[in-house]
Amino acid sequence: MRIPNQSMSYWKDHPAPRTFAPLNMNLTVDVVVVGGGITGILTAWLLSKKGKKTALIEAKKLTDGTTGFTTAKISSQHGLIYDELIRTMGEDKARLYYEANEEAIAFLKKTVEDLKIDCDFTAQDAYVYITTNEMRSALEKELDAYEKLGINGGIAGASAQEKLPFDIAEALVMRDQAQFHPVKLLEALIEDMADRVHIFEDTRAEAIDGHAVKTVSGHKIVCNDIVVASHFPFNDFDGLYFAKLHPERSYAIGVKGDRQLEDGMYISEDKPSRSIRQATMETGESLMIMGGENHPVGRSEQETMHHYEELADFAKRHFGAKEVLYRWSAQDLITLDRVPYIGRTHENCYVATGYAKWGMTNGTVAAHVITDLITKGESRYADLYDPKRMKAKPADVKTFVTENAKVAKELISGKLKRTTVSIDSLLTDEGGVVMVDGKKTGAYKDEHGHCHLVDITCTHLGCETEWNDAERSWDCPCHGSRFSYDGEVLEGPAIKPLDKR
Repeated sequence: MRIPNQSMSYWKDHPAPRTFAPLNMNLTVDVVVVGGGITGILTAWLLSKKGKKTALIEAKKLTDGTTGFTTAKISSQHGLIYDELIRTMGEDKARLYYEANEEAIAFLKKTVEDLKIDCDFTAQDAYVYITTNEMRSALEKELDAYEKLGINGGIAGASAQEKLPFDIAEALVMRDQAQFHPVKLLEALIEDMADRVHIFEDTRAEAIDGHAVKTVSGHKIVCNDIVVASHFPFNDFDGLYFAKLHPERSYAIGVKGDRQLEDGMYISEDKPSRSIRQATMETGESLMIMGGENHPVGRSEQETMHHYEELADFAKRHFGAKEVLYRWSAQDLITLDRVPYIGRTHENCYVATGYAKWGMTNGTVAAHVITDLITKGESRYADLYDPKRMKAKPADVKTFVTENAKVAKELISGKLKRTTVSIDSLLTDEGGVVMVDGKKTGAYKDEHGHCHLVDITCTHLGCETEWNDAERSWDCPCHGSRFSYDGEVLEGPAIKPLDKR
């Protein structure tokens, strides 16, 4: 089954209804929101409705980040998380986490209804399933957590098996969740606020200077409050977020096949990870969306195209997939305790990051928490998501040490071990590490036969980047920065491009 040569998200497969020019002057507003994903757009929209003079800036195009490359489930069921939250944070905070995400679902539903937004919003039950009995004990503990917290759900029983075309051992269901087309929703909100919010695309923030955001183009936006919703915090707040966030990549495909899901959204708890949902295309045809194959950034054990092939094989075997229409990937940041960092970091600065693959609800939660903190000075969820929380549990410390040991290993091994190829041996649309004037150099040969040469040293902290064949990018295995084949920044924490050779 052929897989598209170019990455294209189903959610992004239409021209944006409007675009916005880059910032070309200095500006003064009440609030600057940095980042044009679900968090940034919702925060700007909410603040503007509260009367705040707001500017929204995005380094690329609006929704071009993780938001536009999601599987678009709106759910409070974030894998088997609630038993873990009870053990690490206590019942009260675990319940708050559930309530915050349920409020996010209700808000999105009401917004769609109030503004009459056509974004394929449909109510669905969410299922987390296991395929072997090895995870049964964990599932049973999660069921106990559901009961303790009063979560609307429980054991799915035969209903989940009847809906899926492959054998499962058991599943938990969470009722009254939802799915949607995130880009359609956000484009409607952008249109709604365009006359009252200063919106700038292709405007990369470089630094925070007191009560101002400075951009790489040399312009400055002076403000009272700054919201950093740039996925990875672009300035890191001196908070060493790069050491407290674990970056992962995951993959998705959109396929047409013989078998469809009647309803429901599904995710596996055991490995390999699989996420399954259905969408309806403009033609009225059903599109099956399969996701999974996650791995640490820059540390895939196979060529990255292999992950798409695995998903395509899964779709063919179980759903009779005949054609892969779309393929895309996303980058997710995971905190030490799996709870996002959301809230005030300094007197006038707020951050939102670390959604652990569940950005549709967590990002919506973040927009509300930060809006409440700016306009009211408080939020009932502020303590739960506090980005300055430092009381690390033993398990968190172990995670921190393990991840940073891997970083040290990558930093050293990248400098010592590197297979190089001859630049003349590169085929069209192929990349790799070559030797140029005695120096290891990243090379990519485009369709015109031109070679793009870059220094493969990450501009964040000096690790050597790895070639990602499926996305045609240079990915850092240390802290997750990613660069295009010609060196431009795709993902932070790096903010400077790779040097050209």
